Amino acid sequence: MKAVVMAGGEGTRLRPMTSSMPKPLLPVVNRPIMEHVLRLLKRHGLTETVVTVQFLASLVRNYFGDGDELGMELTYANEEKPLGTAGSVKNAEEALRDDSFLVISGDALTDFDLSELIAFHRERGAMVTVCLTRVPNPLEFGITIVDEEGKVERFLEKPTWGQVFSDTVNTGIYVMEPEVFDYVEPDVSVDWSGDVFPRLMKDGKPIYGYVAEGYWEDVGTHESYVKAQADVLEGKVDVDIDGFEISPGVWVAEGAEVHPEATVLGPAYIGDYAKVEADSEIREHSVIGSNVVVKSGAFLHRAVIHDNVYVGQQSNLRGCVIGKNTDLMRAVRIEDGAVVGDECFIGEESIVQGSVRVYPFKTIEAGAFVNTSVIWESRGQARLFGARGVSGILNVEITPELAVRLAGAYATTLKKGATVTTARDHSRGARALKRAMISALQASAIDVRDLENVPMPVARQQTARGSAGGIMIRTTPGVPDSVDILFFDERGADLSQARQRKLDRVYARQEYRRAFPGEIGDLSFPASVFDSYTGSLLRAVDTTGVTDSGLRVVVDASHGSAGLVLPSLLGRLGVDFLTINAGLDETRPTESAEARHDGLVRLGEIVASARAAFGVRFGPVGERLSLVDERGRIIEDQRALLVFLDLIAAERRSGRVALPVTTTRIAEQVAAYHGTQVEWTTTSPEDLARVAQEDGTVFGGDGRGGFIVPEFSSVFDGAAAFVRLIGLVARTQLTLSQIDARIPSAHVTRRDLATPWAVKGLVMRRVVEAAGDRYVDTTDGVRVVEPDGRWVMVLPDPAEAVTHLWAEGPDDASAEALLDEWAGVVDSAGR
Repeated sequence: MKAVVMAGGEGTRLRPMTSSMPKPLLPVVNRPIMEHVLRLLKRHGLTETVVTVQFLASLVRNYFGDGDELGMELTYANEEKPLGTAGSVKNAEEALRDDSFLVISGDALTDFDLSELIAFHRERGAMVTVCLTRVPNPLEFGITIVDEEGKVERFLEKPTWGQVFSDTVNTGIYVMEPEVFDYVEPDVSVDWSGDVFPRLMKDGKPIYGYVAEGYWEDVGTHESYVKAQADVLEGKVDVDIDGFEISPGVWVAEGAEVHPEATVLGPAYIGDYAKVEADSEIREHSVIGSNVVVKSGAFLHRAVIHDNVYVGQQSNLRGCVIGKNTDLMRAVRIEDGAVVGDECFIGEESIVQGSVRVYPFKTIEAGAFVNTSVIWESRGQARLFGARGVSGILNVEITPELAVRLAGAYATTLKKGATVTTARDHSRGARALKRAMISALQASAIDVRDLENVPMPVARQQTARGSAGGIMIRTTPGVPDSVDILFFDERGADLSQARQRKLDRVYARQEYRRAFPGEIGDLSFPASVFDSYTGSLLRAVDTTGVTDSGLRVVVDASHGSAGLVLPSLLGRLGVDFLTINAGLDETRPTESAEARHDGLVRLGEIVASARAAFGVRFGPVGERLSLVDERGRIIEDQRALLVFLDLIAAERRSGRVALPVTTTRIAEQVAAYHGTQVEWTTTSPEDLARVAQEDGTVFGGDGRGGFIVPEFSSVFDGAAAFVRLIGLVARTQLTLSQIDARIPSAHVTRRDLATPWAVKGLVMRRVVEAAGDRYVDTTDGVRVVEPDGRWVMVLPDPAEAVTHLWAEGPDDASAEALLDEWAGVVDSAGR
């Protein structure tokens, strides 16, 4: 049997290490990752191997040649352009047509028993056998579900945490029959899991999954690269180490000189012809490459040093990676997580802070304090986007410098000359950051329409009027020290996951576009923004009967930007309004949960004393809405969603409503009673917006004060929800308390459990296993439905080490009991 080693990837997430070296040649304990892979193949008798190459292909060829030194026979298949995981193997079809073959990545470290994998494949008579393994964090891999016999039932490529229902992932190792090539188009980009395997399953071809025991690490990030070194030194993976174990865990290669007065604490590795001088200290999990010089007084701990590096006296290196041919002068300090590329010069007494990236061929002057990457800059984090855009503590995590780089990355994803709409809330921090981002956008050949301080729905609507995208900066709800930077697409909606990843990649690569002097973007300030918004809103939303209703309503702007649009809106509705807290307060750009509740209590008192029909309270940026009925009672957000749903469904008598799966199933009863149906979505606002755009959708909401009025827009809009509610109440001639009273009580409880990142995938697998024969809904997370109709939902948080649980029953006690039961499942898996 022949093997195919895929060695064409660029390894962009590993830059700057891969800026001048292909990822398969990155050394793990002084041997390229791909050499470890080839040695594994040889161990299992797979000596005839085709290597697929594309990025820096000549370096791979030059290093391994024809494979004679390894006792193997290597040939190469070169891709002129990226062809995907399946397309690159198709490119080598001529050499693989005669027999079964094995496909393996050249940049993943493993010691799987490939002979057992091949035997499994032959026993099952499979066309394709997918090698699977279990990992703590399955987000970056394809999840695979198999039945009891090992037959593949489902693939899911790179899921979100809401889609995780197992920790069993595709390792990218396959055994295949040549017939599989009939399903791969030539000379185009084709992937196995995304394109070929679904077609094979549709045609009923035998695809099996083999869950392998042993070590496997996809060396795709700096963290996993350093971890792989430590795992080899710890003996967690069965690979060959080139050298002599002179003491437990301390490996020294041929020709290395270690002074007797140097301290080396294992596990550690010192490469051939390296020199370690007296009084230096090399501690656990450090890897010293070939021809490295470590001068006296130097201290290294968990440091990975590539070949031909000079480490000066009194240098201090912790948890970092240093590229080949780099000089670190006296008393240099490199902090945890930093990466210095090939052929750099770091001047004496310089400090390179953690997570900084120094690209190849750069010089850092003596005494420099480097806290941003050189020259293309980056925060060096795993992922920019969280649940609220790009978020962090103002002037600690989110600085003007970061805002500039972020805007430059966003601009690079757009065409030159495109227009971006910018906006902010009424905080001073948001104003300062927005100005920095505007400058960066203009410097990247982007025209800017600055709305200044407007409610978020206005910013979204204005973005949708001819802009390629938009940026809104606001104070994080409930966290006055933090800010959120939100990016919109050309429709004014949040960026899709795909476009977030694209922005993430550009930011991580630190390759920003800059404009020539004649291309600098323009800056304009649109006029009559609020009149335009309210005019569009009142034309789109039915306000029949409002003028003649005689309604009196109390509106609380909560000192936020919603107050800016109210004068233009309320005067054209023809209703008796009492507006409170309309003035902006820069010192209070957001509010705590307690302050919000106190504000609603005060609003209720005013509504009751004024004998108003109801009261509304806007969120700080006008996105969300809270309700108080005519008696002054607060209508909790989940209940307000049902009241709104009842009103709309009773009037429309058809269509569908978009609700997240965490919503009470009472919503189904309310909708069905009036002839409408519920379409369940994930908890993502993006998913709600997607359904709201579809024909036939009449309403959407998230149960947290966010309402979508599809006839006007597909995003949360407090003002649009308010106008819609005014019309509904005017026409129905019922009070909110009367509507509330006719809706059955709901009993939904929620709990958040701390869950380490390393066990989140395991937790979700255990939940699915514990469900047994009960109905399981994987729309978002895992929702398990009991035979009596009770349900519990388990959803990993995408940004924090937390798992969220919801449960619903016929009463509070039943819901709590169900929540206790499944919290036990989550806790036991997390231990």
